Amino acid sequence: MEPWLDDLADDLQSLSFTSCSSAAVNRSTSSGSASNSGSSSLSPSAHGSFSSKHLRSCTLSLADLNFSLRLGSGDIGSVYLAELKSPAPLPPDPNAVDTNENNSDDNSRRSQVVFAAKVMDKKELASRSKEGRARTEVEILKLLDHPFLPSLYAAIDSPRWLCLLTEFCPGGDLHILRQRQPLKRFSESSVRFYASEMVVALEYLHMLGIVYRDLKPENVLVRADGHIMLTDFDLSLKCDDSTSTPQVILDRKPSFQAPQTKNTIDQPSSCMIPNCIVPAVSCFHPKRKRKRKTVHRGGPEFVAEPIDVRSMSFVGTHEYLAPEIVSGEGHGSPVDWWTVGVIMFELFYGVTPFKGVDHELTLANIVARALEFPKEPAVAAAAKDLMLQLLVKDPARRLGSTMGASAIKHHPFFQGINWALLRCTTPPYVPPPFRRVSDESCPATPVDYY
Repeated sequence: MEPWLDDLADDLQSLSFTSCSSAAVNRSTSSGSASNSGSSSLSPSAHGSFSSKHLRSCTLSLADLNFSLRLGSGDIGSVYLAELKSPAPLPPDPNAVDTNENNSDDNSRRSQVVFAAKVMDKKELASRSKEGRARTEVEILKLLDHPFLPSLYAAIDSPRWLCLLTEFCPGGDLHILRQRQPLKRFSESSVRFYASEMVVALEYLHMLGIVYRDLKPENVLVRADGHIMLTDFDLSLKCDDSTSTPQVILDRKPSFQAPQTKNTIDQPSSCMIPNCIVPAVSCFHPKRKRKRKTVHRGGPEFVAEPIDVRSMSFVGTHEYLAPEIVSGEGHGSPVDWWTVGVIMFELFYGVTPFKGVDHELTLANIVARALEFPKEPAVAAAAKDLMLQLLVKDPARRLGSTMGASAIKHHPFFQGINWALLRCTTPPYVPPPFRRVSDESCPATPVDYY
């Protein structure tokens, strides 16, 4: 834990929380905070700090909020459970019917309003040159409106602290959930459920010109209804409007190779110059010795990938990095599809596919080692084939590199998925109702949420 985090509890006494009701959330939230939802429009000032602009605002003091649990911590901040206290009961209205009962129910609902509060020390951000990452996360959160992505309910800008209030997910994350499974592995139906929702969430981000770049089980949270919510966007790449142009492709059909019996994929191509790894342009035209079976699907395909963006940054978590990030040749949206393949592998087998004894060997394996499937447990051929196509080391040949999520959705592994009604699918796990446990009552018990 960073030393500066020790001062947070004391400094929370002076935090000023600013929320607004200028933008209504159009979807229900599992935390029960939809009626109190809102977002503050933040923009960097001349000196690089954040200022709040809003249409209507109210200031909440510490008397109105409780910071009870520390949910987790990251590179640029920590996440706390922030609870909105019940206001003082209003005087009874003699003209109202069942006043006492209504007030009691209303106060009960208000007392259950909780948020996940990501708190960042602005001085620490400046000293470590991390202000840009915090600014990127705020800008991205303000754009999001999707059932599998967080909504920014409020933003706090105090002299020292920057705090973002989003939905609290009582189900923890996929890493914690996997640890609780038999043999720490998920069933095929569970993997299909979580993978399908990740694909849809990434498709929406790509449509906005955002490359996520930090997909890992710890960042896939489980909401109260059992569906997922991606979190942590400080490493994401936000593209210019010109780099993400949605288009309708009428005559291009995704093709799929029949599942292979081998347990390895082809060796990575030696053509790894920068011009070859721009996602939308492929310089690879392999000669096929035999005609592959092609699945034709009628109707137009909608593609919304940020096809022209390329970043040279080395960002992410070692085991989930795509080869093009490791090699430093530049990367774009296909890195997210690579990570979907890594997570699927981990959910099936309990380990990531290229993990080595240390970080250096892990990175070497990602770039050079062929993909191998363990003999146990037995995994369906369609699932292996999807992982094979997602974990192609050459990004220009990776599934989803040009046709985006559309190609992935049409893979046989997702046969039977109703993408339009994905939110209506029954989750494999629904967390029990959240009960707040204070640190004082269980000082020695770790709280596994994020």
